[in-house]
Amino acid sequence: MKMAAKPLLCYVTDRRALPMPGEMARREEVVRIARAAIAAGVDWVQIREKDLFTQALFELVQQAVGAAAGSSSKILANDRLDVALAAGAAGVHLGGESMPVSVVRKVCAEVLGDAKAFLVGRSCHSLEEAQQAERDGADYVFFGPIFATPSKAQYGPPQGVERLAEVCRAVRIPVIAIGGLSLDNAAECFRAGAAGFAAIRLFQESTDLAAIVRQLRA
Repeated sequence: MKMAAKPLLCYVTDRRALPMPGEMARREEVVRIARAAIAAGVDWVQIREKDLFTQALFELVQQAVGAAAGSSSKILANDRLDVALAAGAAGVHLGGESMPVSVVRKVCAEVLGDAKAFLVGRSCHSLEEAQQAERDGADYVFFGPIFATPSKAQYGPPQGVERLAEVCRAVRIPVIAIGGLSLDNAAECFRAGAAGFAAIRLFQESTDLAAIVRQLRA
């Protein structure tokens, strides 16, 4: 199994998990953390605020896109292809109830012309879902939850590292591990073939994002 030279890192936002009171304060904190993550060298920031109304979500994604300008970091909008395109995001991340990857690919081709640079990913919780996403034209998949985590409890028990390795062997596109990742267990996922890691708490609760990124890359 050929391993990537370094893991791809994705900060997934969740303003509802932030401790400060007030909706606007939480949105501002998401942008602040996104800026810090970008400065620290995180590859992707996925704006995953599913309950926001369209205008508020657009503004949040647009702010993140502005924060990433001039850097190598990419901003992904969760689920909302319309918001991703309107805000100038680098891609869209789809869930199980989102539009199919194949449909998104078709829309992007019609809207963008050459849409190869626009990332389309999908969250998967089984080998079959990952294989279907690849056939449909996904650029990458998130697979998990690998370890126990409150934010992914609705998706059932942890998949485990062995199941992650099985998925990594079965598809050619990058598989990003998600769910309960920490500095103590991330290396297991990388050795299993994961191209990178996606996390909420690992990044969002850190007081030193640069140190987190250095340790994950090591």
